[in-house]
Order: sequence, then C-alpha cells, then structure tokens
Amino acid sequence: MNVSPDRNQQAHAADSSSGKMPRHVAFIMDGNGRWATARGLPRTEGHRHGLEALRKTIRHAGKRGIEVVTIYSFSSENWSRPETEVSFLMGLLRRFVQRDLSELHEANVKISVIGGRDDLEKGILALLEEAEQLTRNNTGLNLVVAFNYGARAEIARAAKRLAEDAVRGDIHPDEISEESIGNALDTRGIPDPDLIVRTSGEMRLSNFLLWQAAYSEFYFCDQHWPDFDEAAFDEALACFSNRQRRYGGLDATAL
Repeated sequence: MNVSPDRNQQAHAADSSSGKMPRHVAFIMDGNGRWATARGLPRTEGHRHGLEALRKTIRHAGKRGIEVVTIYSFSSENWSRPETEVSFLMGLLRRFVQRDLSELHEANVKISVIGGRDDLEKGILALLEEAEQLTRNNTGLNLVVAFNYGARAEIARAAKRLAEDAVRGDIHPDEISEESIGNALDTRGIPDPDLIVRTSGEMRLSNFLLWQAAYSEFYFCDQHWPDFDEAAFDEALACFSNRQRRYGGLDATAL
C-alpha cells in the first residue's frame, strides 16, 4: 500500500483549485449497511466493501500530501448492534491488522488509536497496541483510528484527568484552559481536523470529535461509504479549497 507522496503528487496537491489543501481530514464512514441492503446483500458485505474503500482512501490521502487522516471506525455506541454484526466487525479489524499493518508500516504510516480502552477485550486491545507500537516512529501519514470512541466520553475523561491533577495539587483550577483541556484529550498532539467528510447523506457528527471540530469545514455527500472513491475524495478536497475559513473573524476582502 503505497501512501507516500512523491514530489509530483505533492505539487499537484498544492495546485488544487485555490491552492488550499487540508492538513487533516476526518471521515465518518457511513452507509455500509444501506449499500449492502440496496443490493440484496447481507450487511456484512457492506462492511467488507467498506474496508476496501478505506484502503483506497488511505492511499489517495498519501498521494495528495495530507498529513493526518482520522477514521470513525467503531463508536462506543456501535456495541449495541446485533452480536453477529459486531463479531464480524471485530473479525474485519483482525484481518486488517494481519493483512494491512505490515504494508502501512513499510509505507511509513503512523497509526494512532483514540477512544476508551479500559473495557476492551484483551485480544482487541492487543491488536490496537500492536499497530501503534510497530508504527510509532514512522514519520509519514498519521492514520488516527477512532475505536470504541465517543466524543462526550473523551471530554469526560479529560475533565476527570484535570480534576485529579487539581486534587493532587499539580494544577490550580484557575489554570485550566482550552489548551490544557486539549492536551488532556485523546487527540493531544494531533492537529484539529480541517475537513470532516461524512458519506451516505447524513448531516450530523454522531458524537465524533466534538471538541476538535470547532472550526472544521464539513462535507456531506450522498454516496455510501463503499462507493467513496478517489474521484469522490477529490471532490471533497476541491470543495474545501474554495471555502473561506475565518475562525470567527472576517475575510480580508470584507474589510
């Protein structure tokens, strides 16, 4: 899986539309089940094809010179799905690590995992930690995997850490700031997403990166995730390149 951009690819990325490319793109990969149902297939086939769409997305992100890709792979609410579907998804995770991890490592991809870990089954936790440990020194694309993740729970964990620090006397409550909260989140050290893409026509965040998305641009498309390909990715990037990001201020042309 070659995801490292060469000079020509980087130049092409820099030339895109107005020249603005996102540093960090996050994906809510929605619609696997609906894709399968529309074709008279079991939902598991949608997840299988969704994994192939993920591989294409990672490769294309590397070609476009994007630094960070975050994927909403499994939310903390997804455990409520039918046991057979959850079991299949865990099997896909195992196959992804077994099949793709070595290729990602060879391509200099760094894998980071965000989400709750305390209640994970030991075998699943070991897979996630293996991916992180093997790739921890890589300097290419950072693939952030949101697994057993919920943004409200993440913020609650951060608040608990800061409260414990205050009780120990390590910090004073007056010292708690936006920066200290950000550093207590699972994503500390990772830039906030510039662009969040959601497929399948839904227009909501579904408890994904609520703190980090404060100034993100959003792109919603009707395609189900298994149909999201390189051309669809480029459409999202082109849309982003034409946005005016003012962060609460005014565009220079309006002054």
